[in-house]
Order: sequence, then C-alpha cells, then structure tokens
Amino acid sequence: MVFDWDEYKNGINIAKHGVDFWEASSAFYDDKAIIFDDPDHSMDEDRFLLIGMSKISRVLIVCHCYRGKDEDIRIISARKATKSEIDYYLQGGDEL
Repeated sequence: MVFDWDEYKNGINIAKHGVDFWEASSAFYDDKAIIFDDPDHSMDEDRFLLIGMSKISRVLIVCHCYRGKDEDIRIISARKATKSEIDYYLQGGDEL
C-alpha cells in the first residue's frame, strides 16, 4: 500500500485529535478493519472511512480517498474512535 497526505494538515490533525497520519496509515494493515463510504463529506471525490486498530493498539477512524491509477491512499483526517465506534469494531461491524 502507498500512502499520501498533506504534512500541514497532518500537523493540524495532531493538534486537534492527537493522531498523526503515520499511525493512521498503520490501521489499514489491520485484518479486522472495516471500510465504508462517506458520501456526506465531499462533493469532489469519493471518500471513505476506515475503522481499525493502529500499530499502537488504538482504534481509529480514518477518513481517506483513493488517488491515481494505482489507487494510492490519501489520508484526509484521523481521530480516536468513540466508545460506540470501538464497540462496533469489536463486534465486527454489527449494529453501530
């Protein structure tokens, strides 16, 4: 997998959510990660949300899109999951 992000936006995300995009990228390697559409947050491109466990064992929500012919993953934002989102993840995606 190839990841891409804006470093300036990464700094803003760290300040706002306490999650850097390097950690967020690690959640894509979680075999139990769940990806679903996020149609409400962009008119210009298809966006998706991933809920998965990061390399430091935090359940994260990662907003991303796919770019280019190779489908590189562009991370847009990332945050720690809420309790209900963690429960959803632990249940394997049943009943958010």
